[in-house]
Amino acid sequence: MSQYGIMKLNCSYTDVLDVATLVENPKNNNKHPAKQIELLAKIIDFQGQRSPIVVSNRSGFITKGHGRLMAIRKLGWDKCAVDRQDYENEAQEYADLIADNKIAELAEFDEALMIDGLKDLDITDFDLLGIPDFKIEVAEIELPELNSGEKGELEQITFTLHSDQAAEVRNALEKAQEQGPFVDTNNDNKNGNAITRVCEWFLNG
Repeated sequence: MSQYGIMKLNCSYTDVLDVATLVENPKNNNKHPAKQIELLAKIIDFQGQRSPIVVSNRSGFITKGHGRLMAIRKLGWDKCAVDRQDYENEAQEYADLIADNKIAELAEFDEALMIDGLKDLDITDFDLLGIPDFKIEVAEIELPELNSGEKGELEQITFTLHSDQAAEVRNALEKAQEQGPFVDTNNDNKNGNAITRVCEWFLNG
């Protein structure tokens, strides 16, 4: 059984069948390594089954979902969602089998867009995205060495930011510096003055 203790079917389907009755297509050339099946099982355990296993009415073989079936078996489910489909002939069935395996490989993945989409979401386990060992890189922004003021009056602060956030901070500092000279600050460091100007604007509206 899954860690949640139940089989969850979150997709449209025509039948719910015993896993043991499903027959893998002998012409399926897509191989599924153990690491992929382990990851897919984790995703299905979290999401439930969101895509049915497609079975041909013509041959009785699976045409789509061999990996899903292996993951569902790993979870210990006895049954799963199945979509029965008609194929006019063996050629059409085989073409659908191969296309399902290959067409996704032609897509181009925009990682930056994905990272942007994660900003406001509470997702910390990136395995659930289907991306094992993924980490969001961070950029360190360290303020320059302070060079003025009496000892103890000035402080140095270091921030750890995502690269997109770092770009926003740099842009804000540049705009703050463009607003005119800093006077009566007891600090000759332009970045320190600029970030203080940004904070004052935020606090005072």
